[in-house]
Amino acid sequence: MDEIVARSLAKWPNVPAVFGWLELDRRGNWRIKGERIANAALREFIGRNYECDAQGRWFFQNGPQRVYVRLACAPLVVHYDADALFDHCGRPFSAREVFQDDEGSVLMSGERGLALLDDRDLARFADREASLHRINRSELEARFGFVADPHP
Repeated sequence: MDEIVARSLAKWPNVPAVFGWLELDRRGNWRIKGERIANAALREFIGRNYECDAQGRWFFQNGPQRVYVRLACAPLVVHYDADALFDHCGRPFSAREVFQDDEGSVLMSGERGLALLDDRDLARFADREASLHRINRSELEARFGFVADPHP
């Protein structure tokens, strides 16, 4: 968490949370009310302050205000950079288990949670991986402990 965010939380601890404004799409783009956030500095700020609460609801801590994120599929989206995987926040990602859901998406469990592989990297991934565990999309939230569409 950014230092400025931590200071604002200490100063204003009871600011109401926001729901239904921010979304993480299937390619790791942040969207506000459906519009992709194009500003790189803002995307990086959101990524640095992106966390999960005890109920499995992912959020962006925007100063003293918690902005809960609607997830198009999973809490993280990963992509290849050279031979390594990185999540949509720019952090290295190491897969523990790899799954294919009933819709054909590739998902990976890792230290920070469940990640969806960006569809632009599917061909590259297919050249490397031999076997995938099968999983139903309807099982993801319960099995991996996240809430795709948080509400108050």
